[in-house]
Amino acid sequence: MSTSGRGILDTSTVVLLERIRDLQSLPPEPLITAVTLAELSVGPLVATDPGERATRQLRLQQAEADFNPLPFDAAAARAFGRVAASLNRAGRKTGARSYDAMIAAVALANNLPLFTCNPADFEHIDSLDLRSIPHPDQAPGT
Repeated sequence: MSTSGRGILDTSTVVLLERIRDLQSLPPEPLITAVTLAELSVGPLVATDPGERATRQLRLQQAEADFNPLPFDAAAARAFGRVAASLNRAGRKTGARSYDAMIAAVALANNLPLFTCNPADFEHIDSLDLRSIPHPDQAPGT
């Protein structure tokens, strides 16, 4: 478990960041990965509604301005093998959640906790320090 106060936000958490009510559930020093920037960069390109496209572009630009992303480097590539093996043992396919698996690998490679509003996306990944953030669309206690 990391005690540095640093933690990685997954992509869903970055998308929901301005709506998260429990700010104490976030790490004091939030980080993102280059994988999250890649995932966010897809958003404006696939949006068919001009308003949604603009919202997604603004979100991408804000993430680029606010964060210096951790890379998916050689250590993360090795950790990805462990993530894929964990998911395989649990009967889950790595390809179905490849961005999430790569983000988890960066967290493991850097020995950092991963903060998410969607903890089910990261279930069954051995040794991952997963921190759940209350989803802003769910009522407290659900």
